[in-house]
Amino acid sequence: MKKIITISVLASAVIFASFGGDPKKDGSKGPKAEVINLNNFDKSVKPVDDFYQFVNGSWIKNNPIPQEESRWGSFNEIEKQNKAKLKIILEAASKNKAAVLGSNEQKIGDFYSVANDSVKLNKDGISPLKAEFAEIENIKTTDDLIKSIAHLHAIGVGAMFGGYIGQDPKISNEIITQLGQGGISLPDRDYYTNTDERTLGIQKAYIKHIANMFVLLGDQPALAEKNAKVVYDIETNLAKASMTKIEMRDPEKQYNKKTIKELAELFPNFNWSLYFDANGIKGVNDVIVAQPDFFVALNSAIKSVSINDWKIYLRWGLIDQTASKLSDNFVLEHFNFYGKTLLGIPALKPRWKRSLEATDASLGDALGQVFVEKYFTQESKKRVGEMVKNLIAAYRVRIDSRDWMNAETKKAANLKLDKIMLKLGYPDKWKDYSTLDIKRDSYVQNYLRANVYSYREMVAKLGKPVDRTEWGMTPPTINAYYNPSMNEIVFPAGIMQPIFFNPDADDAVNYGAMGAIIGHELTHGFDDEGAQFDADGNLKNWWTEADKANFKKKTDMLVKQFNGYIAIDSMHVRGELTLGENIADLGGLTISYYALKKSMEGKPVPAKIDGFTAEQRFFIAWAQGWRGTMRPEFLKNMVQTNPHSPGNFRGNGPMSNMQEFYDAFGVKEGDKMYRPKVERAEIW
Repeated sequence: MKKIITISVLASAVIFASFGGDPKKDGSKGPKAEVINLNNFDKSVKPVDDFYQFVNGSWIKNNPIPQEESRWGSFNEIEKQNKAKLKIILEAASKNKAAVLGSNEQKIGDFYSVANDSVKLNKDGISPLKAEFAEIENIKTTDDLIKSIAHLHAIGVGAMFGGYIGQDPKISNEIITQLGQGGISLPDRDYYTNTDERTLGIQKAYIKHIANMFVLLGDQPALAEKNAKVVYDIETNLAKASMTKIEMRDPEKQYNKKTIKELAELFPNFNWSLYFDANGIKGVNDVIVAQPDFFVALNSAIKSVSINDWKIYLRWGLIDQTASKLSDNFVLEHFNFYGKTLLGIPALKPRWKRSLEATDASLGDALGQVFVEKYFTQESKKRVGEMVKNLIAAYRVRIDSRDWMNAETKKAANLKLDKIMLKLGYPDKWKDYSTLDIKRDSYVQNYLRANVYSYREMVAKLGKPVDRTEWGMTPPTINAYYNPSMNEIVFPAGIMQPIFFNPDADDAVNYGAMGAIIGHELTHGFDDEGAQFDADGNLKNWWTEADKANFKKKTDMLVKQFNGYIAIDSMHVRGELTLGENIADLGGLTISYYALKKSMEGKPVPAKIDGFTAEQRFFIAWAQGWRGTMRPEFLKNMVQTNPHSPGNFRGNGPMSNMQEFYDAFGVKEGDKMYRPKVERAEIW
């Protein structure tokens, strides 16, 4: 439910980063990172025909996807380096018997240690979850069912529907309870509703996977197959009532505020007071119902689906959410479907990598704080902060130069730019994990306890002022985001390093990579979704009708452009789904180009480095940031569900709209990168 707009096409899993090389005993940082490696280029391709392939072709050829990965690229290269560092931290913590009980070191050490203990995990099997399954089995009435749903939500199992307690989109200084669609385990509703050959194959495999899980839980094969069908039918009905991903890109459609009385009248079969009371959610007067049609269908299902079938559905929800934290038989069955079948990954990651990722997911601030203390320096933070100021200044010039906006809208846009809050590196205030018990008793129980901690932390926000110091990513994450309700851009320490930011690189390279990322996040405040939020983070129109129509005409050009890209087989990029990210890429690259030009004024600039001008190196840096390859299954899932375009289209798409790129490389009519001027989108 929480709306955070990110830059990365790769960050579907936790990704970590290092900062400035390994500190040496003499205080040095180690070897310098490469800036632009000409050996990565494919000189058989002309830059005016396929710039992405020209910059990255040899790298792609020489860097096959590892067996345990769904894709491999620049993000993964950094991830590999940093997991080695984080492993050292976690293994030291897990072996430190003198760690103070309740300290961050004890908690990350114990969490990681028990997650790594395959002997114990295989011995315990399903036993750590016996009490949870017993609670589901004891459901006898609808009220029992609702109390069980409340409990499952608190421990991180997304049964029936989703919910979130956070900022009111239209009153950003208030916290409100929000309800939304959910309750399905496949990546998107379309996996239940589409009837193409690929989807039908996944549906069949999914039903088989559910049955296999029930067998592992002790059901006889015939009963397991029957139970799998029950689960699939319930999920399919929920999916059919759900909004599509494109429909969910309209925040106004999802703002449906109801009083508690109205909620009870609209969906009377679900005892909302009982649900809120069971989870300690007090003082709820209003709620936002993001997808009312979904809750109409759920309201009917509460009565039409038998208690016994709901119990089967909840058993599945619990084991599906926890399987990766159990014995090898559950882990492998879970991976065989979600990893192999859905994403095409041949091999399971080593246990230590999975344990490391889980530790960050559950104890991100505890691990992040230790990591920052050990590796982070202030140099990158300072220089990136300076780049942000330059980008904002360039953005202001661009806003004022837009001939399709009138003075009233420009004034509001500049006010929003003035009020954007910047967060760099790591939080000013770390999470307090003192109420969270982490032990060496059970991996899955540690995971559930951490989920309960996070849930209670969220519930505690009700009735309190909005905490504008809160972060939505852990410090080591290689990513960044814009949050429209906060009107903030956030850059974790992980993104401030090569190849995205390199202290040893020339300005052209840093602006082409990190600068464009900063510009990307700034532009999310002015993309088709972000532009619906005002300077204070409220969902409120600040556009004149004429300017809004002009903006729509320009963004429609990007929709058409990206709809024309074929990602794989006959699957086209979904221009409507990826529009926000494509606007942000184009805006970010454009703004950063002009910030670079401003930074070069009055400075001696080498005519060429490595045979390329500053302008050319700017575009090269952008393209190499998106280098990578994907497994076919992963790419198909991405095109169907992800709001980001595949990396090759992010590398080429924005600059094919920019005259500045044409001038830098001499692109002319007849070249494959060429787009007629009337078809080029120029927005920000």
